[in-house]
Amino acid sequence: MGYVRLLRRRRVLALWGAQALSVFGDRLYAMAIMWLAWEKSGAAAMGLVAVAESVPYIVMGTVGRRLMDRFASLRALAAVDAARIGLVALLPVAWAVFGLPGMLVLAAAVGVAGAVFDPNLGALVPDLVRPGEVQAVYGLMDLTGRFARIAGPGAAGVLLTVMPQGALFWLDAATFAVSAAVLARLGRGAHKTGPLGKRPAAPASLGARALLRSHPATGAAIGVHGVGIFAQAVNLALPALLAARLGAGAGAYGLILATTGAGALAGNLVVGHIKLPARLPLAYCGVWAAAGLVLALNGLAGNLPLLLAVAAVSGFVMPFCGVTLQTHLATFPPAPRRRLLSLDLTVVRAAGTASMLVVPAVAAASPTAGFLAGGLGTVAVAGVGAAAAWWWTRDLGPRVSEPERELSHG
Repeated sequence: MGYVRLLRRRRVLALWGAQALSVFGDRLYAMAIMWLAWEKSGAAAMGLVAVAESVPYIVMGTVGRRLMDRFASLRALAAVDAARIGLVALLPVAWAVFGLPGMLVLAAAVGVAGAVFDPNLGALVPDLVRPGEVQAVYGLMDLTGRFARIAGPGAAGVLLTVMPQGALFWLDAATFAVSAAVLARLGRGAHKTGPLGKRPAAPASLGARALLRSHPATGAAIGVHGVGIFAQAVNLALPALLAARLGAGAGAYGLILATTGAGALAGNLVVGHIKLPARLPLAYCGVWAAAGLVLALNGLAGNLPLLLAVAAVSGFVMPFCGVTLQTHLATFPPAPRRRLLSLDLTVVRAAGTASMLVVPAVAAASPTAGFLAGGLGTVAVAGVGAAAAWWWTRDLGPRVSEPERELSHG
């Protein structure tokens, strides 16, 4: 019911609907560009495209602070989405005229736009609602990604039976057009309805490094996030595990993916509404320890029903990973919040890119060992992070909003 109450508000409904459509379009785009790269140049091109999209996130998170601050409003983000309309629509043309180099340039440009857009929008979302509703609104935004992961690939497969491949890029461009229009409209009305989308006159000068020194428990949580994402890449070796242990094929793999998705939807409905612990960095590390334990259980499950049970629990846990950290970062004022969201995105992209180059190939050689190593390694790092977060927050008491109080008073 918390989600329903939020969606009764016009601004929340408009932004959520536009972003749900945009995220769905992104899933179409991801499938289309990878399929195009595979079809034209093989697996190596797919890897290059993934790197071209990820590197801008890493660069922007480390040296792009001033540029990020220029887009700290809904109107500015509308301009970013307007630029993405052209970039995405031109990708098939770039391939036809310039081949792989042209596609890589445009893919990198799309990555730059995403690196600017994502943390800025994440920093603005809490301004939609009252402080006590931040957790629920982040859960609602997380729900869009859950639906898109399930519906996007299936919809892309159906659409490719009735339209050319390039049409998927045009559809994604259309979703950016809708998002740009909604953001521009919300930006125009922000001064009448509240603080949403207002660019701060003097953004806080604290950089990510200074913020982490001031709030080491937050840094521990972000570090655990990166390690967890790195280890999760072992899931790409799941087909090898199914073949080696059970002699199962694509049908079993699809069933496990569907079960994971169903578990994630159930977890989202819970995490958006329960009361989270006061020490969110500590709780976040604990959630990743649970996720690591579930990952390791894949290496021990000896039959398909057990693997399905593990998949359901794994899916259930993952929304807690996303919403818990976002809710914690929302306790910071807008500019520091944006810095930390950008840093977290940088860590995740760097970890994900590095893991894609190493983990799946290693795990495929010995799937059982790969799942055990990835899962237990996550448990160990998350345990260390939890201990550090507990130590650094032991004197803060029950107030979740401590970062905001500290930063606002110097």
